[in-house]
Formats: sequence, structure tokens, C-alpha cells
Amino acid sequence: MAASLVLKRWCSNAVQSKGSRLERLRNSRVGAWCRSLLADYKEACREVVVGSWERPFKASVYVSLLGGAWACYLTNPDDASFETSLLESANRLGLLSPWIRSGTSDGHVQGLVRLRNEGRLRHASLGVASLTYRADYDPTASLYEARCSFLSVPWAELWDRVLDVGFAGRWWFLDARMKDHDVNEEQFRHLPPAMAATSPPSAAETERNEKLHADSWKPLVMSQEDVEREGGEQAAEESRTTGHEAQTEPQTQQ
Repeated sequence: MAASLVLKRWCSNAVQSKGSRLERLRNSRVGAWCRSLLADYKEACREVVVGSWERPFKASVYVSLLGGAWACYLTNPDDASFETSLLESANRLGLLSPWIRSGTSDGHVQGLVRLRNEGRLRHASLGVASLTYRADYDPTASLYEARCSFLSVPWAELWDRVLDVGFAGRWWFLDARMKDHDVNEEQFRHLPPAMAATSPPSAAETERNEKLHADSWKPLVMSQEDVEREGGEQAAEESRTTGHEAQTEPQTQQ
């Protein structure tokens, strides 16, 4: 009996001490700061909800901008994707004859490959976009010019060294240089102005011409009606020829 009373008193004292400790923490400066911070966040959330309800168009624009920025962040290409795109472009050009490949595409890709082999390509991520620029030295070089921070390139000259811009999962300068990479511009330099101004055929026209050329080699297939009609025309032609010969023979005898 006495033990149970002591246990009950000890538990009640522990609860009271715990409650008093929570009360002291709640009334302290830290507790007041936390309560004011939660109140500010609550008021800010309430204003966002009320403002979105009152101005839905403005809220939709903000949400679209935030969603677009998040999508650009997720699709932001890295340095590995640039190297992969560069090697794929070099392989595509390597499969073409030097007489066919574009000089602009080949020069641009060969320059990037040379910088890559020298270790002078750098990558900078801006969150929603990426930049690939050239450096003067390899990062593993031990030269004084490469290690001295006072001789490094200033940020104001970075734009002059930019080689490509990555955005929305693409490297735009490389893709632009690889457009019509299988067309050699030197072959069309000496054309007359009228022919040079002529636009090349579209993909649909090229495909249609290739189909017509392939169909021209197929055997001619005639239906039964066509065969009968052709036979009737030949018989009529033979009868007219025979009648004409029969009329010309008496005149010759006379």
C-alpha cells in the first residue's frame, strides 16, 4: 500500500515537472521565436491561397514559370552529355566521304575534339542551363601560368570563350552546326545565281521521287480488261491496215 502511494506520488511529480519544463520552454525566448515564425509562415500561406483565389491568372503565370524552371533544371545537360553528343557527331561525320561532308560541321566538330583531347574543355552549370567553354591549360598541368590565380581568365572574358549552350536537354550550337552535315557547300559555290537561289527539295519530294524511280523498275501488271481492250485495239488496227492495202492494190494495177 505504501509502495503504491509512493509510486503514484512519484509519477504525479514527474508529470508536473515535465509540464513545468514544457511551460518554461514555451515561455522562453526560443519558444516565442518559434511561435512567431510559425505564425508568419501560416499568414504567408494564407495570403498565397487568398491571392491565388482572387487573381487566378497571375497565380497560373507564376505556377507556369516555376514549373518551367523546374523542368529546365531536370533537363539541364551535363558535361557527360556534351561529350556523348560530340563523339556521336564526330562518328556521323567520319562515316561520310570528305567530298560529301560539310566543311562547317567538320571544322567545328574537329576543333571541339582537339580541345577535348587537350583537356581544355570546361563545363559550368547555371541551374537551368549549362555552358561549355574553353580554357588555356589542362587542369592537371603544373605550369606556373596554369596554377597562378592572378593570371587566370577574368569572368568578363568568359562569354568570348563559350563554345556551346545546353538548355532543355540539347546543346544548341552543336546541333546548329550539324544541320545539313552531309552537304558540302563547296560543291555549290560556283553555281549560277539562279540555281544557287533554288531551294533544295523537301524530304517528302525526295521520298516521292525515290518511290517513282523504284516503281519504274517493277514489271507492268495488266488486268484482264486492259488485255482485252489492248487486243481489240490491235485487231481494229490490223483490219484497217488490211483494208487500206486492199484498196491500194487495184489502184496500183490500173
